[in-house]
Amino acid sequence: MTQTLPVLYSFRRCPYAIRARLALAHAGLACELREINLRNKPQALLDASPKGTVPVLVLEDGRVIEQSLDVMLHALRANDPDGWLAPTSGSLPDMLALIERNDGFFKHALDRCKYPERYTAEEVNHAQADALTWLAELDDQLEATGYLFGQNPSLADMALRPFVRQYARIDESQWNEQPWPHLQAWLQRWIDSALFAEVMETYPGWVPGTHGPVFAAGGVGSD
Repeated sequence: MTQTLPVLYSFRRCPYAIRARLALAHAGLACELREINLRNKPQALLDASPKGTVPVLVLEDGRVIEQSLDVMLHALRANDPDGWLAPTSGSLPDMLALIERNDGFFKHALDRCKYPERYTAEEVNHAQADALTWLAELDDQLEATGYLFGQNPSLADMALRPFVRQYARIDESQWNEQPWPHLQAWLQRWIDSALFAEVMETYPGWVPGTHGPVFAAGGVGSD
């Protein structure tokens, strides 16, 4: 049978999968969503992408997009109604550089803050200091306009928010006490948005041999 829609292998809480779903929903690119159990990965996912992590987008022609940022770029290059790729300040290379640092420096620290039992006390303490430094820098960058690059939401805002949210959820009382009013407001606007509600809807786990639900059939506006 010919595949009629792209297939997105996803996991609801994964920040990489969240950012991919954000771009697909915003662009209105319909796909078949397959919510998977990361502890029991279906063979179809492993056949498409042996790395076995999400998101993975399998296009109608069989091409596979294995990285979350590449899924975002694919979706937005097809349809970018609010100009996420063309910020009012800065450039796409500037945004990609910030995202790279988020995915490296901050994600390294985030993992150690979220799972301290897996690391030494020294590693955790160092990671906590790195995370605080990074988040304070984001707060400073948001002060002028409330967004990372100019007057409107951009690729960078949407690529980073799922990771900042993950940090905030480690200890919400501690998060609320931090002196980061611009960062806290930036995150909360997104959490309160229709786009966030769309991408965080709960779906049943995918059963191999069946069709998953259609996701992102219509575009959803930015926060």
